[in-house]
Amino acid sequence: MITKENIEGLLSNSGDVLSQDGNKIGSIGQIYVDDDTAQPNWVTVKTGLFGTSESFVPLEGARIEGNDIVVPYEKDLVKDAPKVDVDGHLEPAEEDRLYTHYELGGGGRTYTDATTGADTGTAGTGTGRFDKEDTSGSVGHDTSGPTTDDAMTRSEERLNVGTEKQATGRARLRKYVTTENVTQTVPVRREEVRIEREPITDANRGDAQAGPDISEEEHEVILHEERPVVEKESVPVERVRLDKETVTDEVTVDEEVRKERIDTDGIDDTRR
Repeated sequence: MITKENIEGLLSNSGDVLSQDGNKIGSIGQIYVDDDTAQPNWVTVKTGLFGTSESFVPLEGARIEGNDIVVPYEKDLVKDAPKVDVDGHLEPAEEDRLYTHYELGGGGRTYTDATTGADTGTAGTGTGRFDKEDTSGSVGHDTSGPTTDDAMTRSEERLNVGTEKQATGRARLRKYVTTENVTQTVPVRREEVRIEREPITDANRGDAQAGPDISEEEHEVILHEERPVVEKESVPVERVRLDKETVTDEVTVDEEVRKERIDTDGIDDTRR
């Protein structure tokens, strides 16, 4: 059960409204309390794009889990709830429409039934938005919308610039075969026949007269020559690999940021 003591903590911790199965319906917007009992009975849920739409959800049967509120309704039922202006107060007729949509009291009981005649004997005055000003005793109030506290918060946008790594290209090594002509001169040797004649002397006379006086003879000599022999072999000549290096450039970012300024009206802000 959600009590009045839980409200400020729920509003200040930026929690969410969850369905019974734990799915997020939206973020907590505002909490409305009964005008007579001051007990919380409705919460608005910020839904839609950027939380621009708020839907009312009854707190009957809801419970707190951490900073979140768990309600016994599905997201689609909440999003289809009757559109009621989030203007700080719910009239009894508006609560009747919400009672009917969520089938509170078994579906046959409206807010008017719960606050008049048979139930209490008095007419209900409606439900109002919970404002911290009502309990904190702060000086002044917010004239532009819901009352927050005794101070105005000034905010500004700040530029947070970082980097992210993106793939910009791909490099690969590919090996292929080409053919080229190689010309190389190689010296080769060959044998040629040369006739040598020598006169008959006392030294060779014996060899010259060793055979028959007159005869037929035939001498033969084998000639040789060198010819080029070509062989090819594959030999490694170098190794090639891919490597990466990081270089640093400077990029100037130019962006607009917004700042809130606070002006005073009706007071003398001159420092003395």
